[in-house]
Amino acid sequence: MSVPVAFDYVVIGGGTAGSVIASRLTEDPDVRVAVIEGGPSDVDRPEVLTLRRWLGLLGGELDYDYPTTEQPRGNSHIRHSRARVLGGCSSHNTLISFKPLPGDWDEWVKAGADGWDAASMDPYFARLRNNIVPVDEKDRNAIARDFVEAAQAALGVPRVEGFNKEPFHEGVGFFDLAYHPEDNKRSSASVAYLHPFLDRPNLHLMLETWAYRIEVDESGRATGVRVRTKDGAELLVEAGREVLVCAGAVDTPRLLLHSGIGPRRDLEALGIPVVHDLPGVGENLLDHPESVIVWETDGPIPENSAMDSDAGLFVRRDPDAQGPDLMFHFYQIPFTDHPERLGYEKPEHGVSMTPNIPKPRSRGRLYLTSADPSVKPALDFRYFTDEEDYDGRTLVDGIRIAREVAKTDPLAGWLKREVCPGPEVTSDEQLSEYARKVAHTVYHPAGTCRMGAVSDDLAVVGPDLRIRGLEGIRIADASVFPTMPAVNPMIGVLMVGEKCAELLVAGGEA
Repeated sequence: MSVPVAFDYVVIGGGTAGSVIASRLTEDPDVRVAVIEGGPSDVDRPEVLTLRRWLGLLGGELDYDYPTTEQPRGNSHIRHSRARVLGGCSSHNTLISFKPLPGDWDEWVKAGADGWDAASMDPYFARLRNNIVPVDEKDRNAIARDFVEAAQAALGVPRVEGFNKEPFHEGVGFFDLAYHPEDNKRSSASVAYLHPFLDRPNLHLMLETWAYRIEVDESGRATGVRVRTKDGAELLVEAGREVLVCAGAVDTPRLLLHSGIGPRRDLEALGIPVVHDLPGVGENLLDHPESVIVWETDGPIPENSAMDSDAGLFVRRDPDAQGPDLMFHFYQIPFTDHPERLGYEKPEHGVSMTPNIPKPRSRGRLYLTSADPSVKPALDFRYFTDEEDYDGRTLVDGIRIAREVAKTDPLAGWLKREVCPGPEVTSDEQLSEYARKVAHTVYHPAGTCRMGAVSDDLAVVGPDLRIRGLEGIRIADASVFPTMPAVNPMIGVLMVGEKCAELLVAGGEA
């Protein structure tokens, strides 16, 4: 029997958006908030708080590590890292920080997200507590500096110093990061929004606590969530005002489905009692797939760096596109995890460019394979399945553009040889096959509980983030994205959190 514990708001997920919402709501000392977080605290954990140690977190004890279903046109071996720690993926990722571009918000408004236009959303960026700064001069590796110069010379794109200063269509430069350059410490959602306020008596963190079912009463109102603590105790955590689901684009739809909220046919097939038939839950699975081209360098690379992927390039191939349609991260390391499976060898010293699809057209789906909440859901991204093969062609263009940059000084002077795919791989067909087989994710799943208009049958939430057809429950995380921003989405998730908090404070009870 679950023992009830009562709060005003229950936030499920102490990650990127959940940290923001809990912090903002507890600014009112009369509001009691519980945060249900499946992982431990990040306080006093240098392996988490040190930005440059991010690679060591992938696949480890703080990673839910979700596999991908068979991908006939892509890479079936991709593991989707989802963080199991306070701060969520902002405690796990590279903290590349881009405000979504005006064209990104325009797409959301077209999809029925009224009030989410660029002019309405810009003020939330200004409110962010995170320390967002360009990569510090001391962290600007010499080879990354030469990459920036070479890309500018080869492609004629402008050099950008501060990508968040104004909207851009193309450019090359060092990223803005949410970090503290003096000690390489993260300015994650938890560091910025929760650490300064952990002594608030109205903020209750329930760490290493697993949410497995949302409770909905007969009137269709969410009243709380059933959880299991680390020691196996089961509790009913009650929400007097609202339940806020912030578990991310994988675990938010997963929790809804196990709670009987989702497509009736799928739930009945697994024997899960249907609480609310909502066909869009788990649909519209988005990601930013990217491929990789690797060079061996003529000797070791200098050691200084913020997080080993400090600079990037944006290109707009289609002059009618609202923003960039091809992106590259420049890795100061040879990133060969997936090419090695095809027989490529990792060079002792090397660098990588990763052609990335800012606006992918393929759409996937997340679904359950078991009624047992401990069984991981299936993630079928359906990579490279768009009818016109836009996504596949984008990667081919990306490899060709990367080669142009690589043969341009001053970067060319560092490079000894192209390791993969190798200079002998030249035709569109060869490049496409290579690019798709070694494609990886930059861990940006989104869209699985998308926001939309009342007329959109597959919209899960409205512009107020309330779940359609239910009361007392909202979603605030990347799952509500109707479409994928062209840029890395973390700042967009923080802004969703800020907007959700404002909606709650302004609107009171649902």
